[in-house]
Amino acid sequence: MDIITILFIAVGLSMDAFAVSITSGLTIKNLKVNNALKIAIFFGSFQAIMPLIGWLAGLSVRSFISGVDHWIAFGLLSFVGCKMIYESITTKPTAKENNPLNMYVLLVLSVATSIDALAVGLSLSFLNISIVTPVVIIGVVTFLLSFLGVFIGDRFGHFFEKKMEIVGGLILIGIGIKILIEHLV
Repeated sequence: MDIITILFIAVGLSMDAFAVSITSGLTIKNLKVNNALKIAIFFGSFQAIMPLIGWLAGLSVRSFISGVDHWIAFGLLSFVGCKMIYESITTKPTAKENNPLNMYVLLVLSVATSIDALAVGLSLSFLNISIVTPVVIIGVVTFLLSFLGVFIGDRFGHFFEKKMEIVGGLILIGIGIKILIEHLV
């Protein structure tokens, strides 16, 4: 898998964390760089760890599904992409405001925004791809976008939040289609 495709996967996966970072930036009063760093470190770390876990889990079943692995990768990426788009359109903001700097809240948000990366890691193991480069790129891209997202939220509010999740979903669907076409041609 080329570096450009990995970058697109990283951007697609990081859109949930980016959207939550924007929301976090809205709710943090007297925003400091340390606040943005804390959120970015959590989101980037979890987004990097989850594909590794998925990849390791996929290694145990890869030999059983090698003939249809490209279909599974396509299905998982398309499912995750469609789920992101659906949730961005249907999810209503909650009235209850949580402190995004609270460790428990931050942990829950980090896990929730990185679950999709678990499925992507599973897909990468089916495609027999080394996980080191994708994990590093996914973690770094998520860190950077989350860090930036906190400041965007502080400045611009909800304007970008839902749009970014839709873009991320479309990117993942597109990559799934690319993988399928490459294996069918």
